[in-house]
Amino acid sequence: MNNEFLPQKGDYRNLRVYQLGNCIYALTYAFAHKYLQVGDRTIDQMIQAARSGKQNIAEGSVDGCTSSEMEIKLTNVAKASMHELLIDYEDFLMVRGLEKWDGKDSRTNQVRNYCRTHMEPEAFIQAVETRSAETCANIAITMLHQFDVMICHLIETQKQRFLQEGGIKEQMYRARVQQRGAQSYWSTQGAQSDQSSRSSRSSRSTQSTQSTQNKE
Repeated sequence: MNNEFLPQKGDYRNLRVYQLGNCIYALTYAFAHKYLQVGDRTIDQMIQAARSGKQNIAEGSVDGCTSSEMEIKLTNVAKASMHELLIDYEDFLMVRGLEKWDGKDSRTNQVRNYCRTHMEPEAFIQAVETRSAETCANIAITMLHQFDVMICHLIETQKQRFLQEGGIKEQMYRARVQQRGAQSYWSTQGAQSDQSSRSSRSSRSTQSTQSTQNKE
């Protein structure tokens, strides 16, 4: 258990789920502007959902320094936003009569494998420029399913950390009690040391007096 409170978090850029969310945002921005008509409200909705997915992970990570509740809440908002985006991509394929790849499709596995080793947003922007709308939408859907698995693991980790360490008030109280305990310990040690010194001086004085009396 970490005995410190106010741990400096904010290392969200190293989270794989944030990196994947950033790639989904890049792909979605390029996709929406290329394959949706100007004026279509879905453009802004999809881009904002993708942005919310990654931004709430970042905000939750930073806010988690002082509020575990807010950290979990914002991470779940990120999860919900990406679910909204997933439905938009599925609807895009459905209303246009385009194919949606099965989870066991070899193309789906290719995307999964690619995402395990590539987290460069530029690569997914380039994919939109060179691939069909159907392919791009299916790539996004596959990535969104991966994102969901990852963020569920992140939420579970945050829950377990809260159960083990408690909220900020509990951490502050625990740290204060430990600090006061340490102060009390050293205060006691100091008092015992002073008492020992006085006893030693008293003993030497007694021995000196007895020695003088013996000489007389």
